[in-house]
Amino acid sequence: MDDNSGTGLSARKVDYLKYIHEHDGSVRTGDLAIRFGVDPSTISKTIRELANDGLLSCAPYQRIRLSASGRKQAEYCIKRHRILSLLFTHYGFSPDQACTEVSRFESYVSREAVDRICRTMGHPQAAGCGAITHDAGCLGNESMLHDLTSSGSIWKGRGR
Repeated sequence: MDDNSGTGLSARKVDYLKYIHEHDGSVRTGDLAIRFGVDPSTISKTIRELANDGLLSCAPYQRIRLSASGRKQAEYCIKRHRILSLLFTHYGFSPDQACTEVSRFESYVSREAVDRICRTMGHPQAAGCGAITHDAGCLGNESMLHDLTSSGSIWKGRGR
């Protein structure tokens, strides 16, 4: 798995990380089984794989928790989803349609691509599905930020 790009994770694993993050970083196996409509044994296998990757901590009969790297990965995956969803709304998709479409391919989009899209959009603050957080990767260096703000962006005034 490459450094928090999300491309080394299946779409299902990304969904689990995002769901756990959205529930304060801690859930029960049964919560995941109900949410994703799968057998708890299927959940357990995937949870073990995520724990082996260092993204979760879990023990029998305990809540499943995001590790520090799992939280970082989940936050990036949420940001990636929201940036791509916002991009799709600019092409006429409703926010719900955009979320559905993006969910089909988002796991294949690299961090570099997301950061470039984010910069081009002028670092939007929110998408239809929530707030967008920014990090050093998308913010880049000060000269890049100055160039963006002084020249404006094609997305100026949108999604902010």
